[in-house]
Amino acid sequence: MKPKTITEKTNLHPRNLDRFGYDFDQLITISPELEKFVSINEHAIKTIDFSNPEAVKALNKALLNTHFGIQKWDIPANYLCPPIPGRADYIHYLADLLASSNNGIIPEGETVQGLDIGIGANCIYPIIGNAAYGWSFVGTDIDEKAIQNCKKIIQNNPNLIDAISLQSQTESRFIFKNIFTPEDKFTFTICNPPFHNSKEEATKASIRKINNLENTRTKNPVLNFGGQNAELWCEGGEIGFVTQMIYESAKYPMQCLWFTTLVSKKENLSSLYKTLNKVSAVDIKTIDMAQGQKSSRIVAWTFLSQEQQKAWKF
Repeated sequence: MKPKTITEKTNLHPRNLDRFGYDFDQLITISPELEKFVSINEHAIKTIDFSNPEAVKALNKALLNTHFGIQKWDIPANYLCPPIPGRADYIHYLADLLASSNNGIIPEGETVQGLDIGIGANCIYPIIGNAAYGWSFVGTDIDEKAIQNCKKIIQNNPNLIDAISLQSQTESRFIFKNIFTPEDKFTFTICNPPFHNSKEEATKASIRKINNLENTRTKNPVLNFGGQNAELWCEGGEIGFVTQMIYESAKYPMQCLWFTTLVSKKENLSSLYKTLNKVSAVDIKTIDMAQGQKSSRIVAWTFLSQEQQKAWKF
């Protein structure tokens, strides 16, 4: 049976390199270890088993090498293995947002500095942002093992050494405190916050996801995307985390052009908008994203007027 050509994934950003699906032949040429995980499904399309964590990691290694020039990348067992196209979309929509404050031109280069809140062990947003636009990043996390793994990724890929710096957040209840210094000016913040209130809630969601992927029933899933507690759950869940982020952002109004975060649960938006109005955010934007059947959105806010945005030094 001849494999079918994959049609364009129009829900991905126009600049997303995976918009026309995964070119498994090319990926295998660059990363041969992927080949053993690839099969042809009932629709005559090459794919992998997305419920197999080793297959997902092999795909990620191949994509990072092929698209972003990352020669060596790995994560410890049970850490979040992110879907690359969705993470890339966040970066591309963020680039469009920055362009809106820069006469329609996407700002590029190392003077555009992002702050990645909760960089995780995978270092994914800084990798993509640096490869696509030459941006530099500060990555923070409360998990020292995650920070150490990012350090290893950076050391193994010399092009990242001057582009990404890392900082441990020593007080888990804070987000920007201890990170922002009086001299700091960040072009943007980026964040994929913990979704869930507890480990139990996170496990239930993972079981649902695995069952949907496999079309089977299981009570003990092998988590294909992994995730430690700091990555998947925190007290107060997504809404608690983002609300805290908004209140803290108001303490650094002139030190960041755009504060941004993913918000996975649409029902959280109205509460977050109220909080943003309470802290007198000047401009609030919601950017819808979709990957496969999953929809998400970026919420972005700034305390700078239009004039101050135009005057921002990129």
